[in-house]
This record gives sequence, C-alpha cells and structure tokens, in this order.
Amino acid sequence: MLAKRLGAHRVMALISRPAYAELMQTGPIDVAISPQTVTIGSLLAYVRRGDVVQVHSLRSGAAEAMETIAHGIRGGKVVGRPIEDIRLPEGAKIVTVVRGDDVIMAHHDTVIENGDHVILFLADKRHVEQVERLFQT
Repeated sequence: MLAKRLGAHRVMALISRPAYAELMQTGPIDVAISPQTVTIGSLLAYVRRGDVVQVHSLRSGAAEAMETIAHGIRGGKVVGRPIEDIRLPEGAKIVTVVRGDDVIMAHHDTVIENGDHVILFLADKRHVEQVERLFQT
C-alpha cells in the first residue's frame, strides 16, 4: 500500500496470511498472490473428475471458478448444445468459451464444441459434482 501511495502505477503483493487476502480485494493493491490459494487451486484441479484444467477457490472456499475441457460427441450432455440447453445446477454459469485462439463471451445461444475450454463460475461449491458429471467423457 505504501508503494501505491508513493506513486507506483501497479502494485503486486505476496500474501502469506489468508486473512490478508480478503483485505486486498477492496484496497489499492492491483494483484494479490497467495501461495496457499494457488496450492489449493492446483489440488482441486487434480482431484476433480473430468478434464479440469484450473480451479480457483472464491469467497473463502464457498464458491469456485473452474476451467474444464468439453469432450464428447455432438448431442451429448454438453458438446453440440447451446448453453441455454445445458442442464447446469442452480448458481452455476458458463461465462467464457475458449476455442483455439478465440475467446468467446458465453451467450445463451453459444454452442459448445468438442475440445472447447469452458470457464464456469459456481456460486455454491456443493454443485461441483453435478458440473463434473456433465463434463465427464
């Protein structure tokens, strides 16, 4: 915070105490990195079913952001379907689809293709298992 007061345009901080990470979200720090949070995300990605690339714990573990790869055939649970037809649990939302070098902001009529990287937000981590089942091959 001192660096920002002294005129630094962008400030990055390494946070060692989880309680401080919450403070950084509303303060002048541009980027706060928590080794604990990064480690938790790596572990969560490892234990998730399906082809999960990244997981980030949000709101002190109550919610998650997840990147998974869609696999399957057209007309399956996810692949070949527009987002509005995918049966996501309440509080889960597909926000972005990465197809090759293209980043597509998800809309109700965006169709998920085989190999797409799908980024979802889950407001309640209790629904993670349902989302994992959707994206399993």
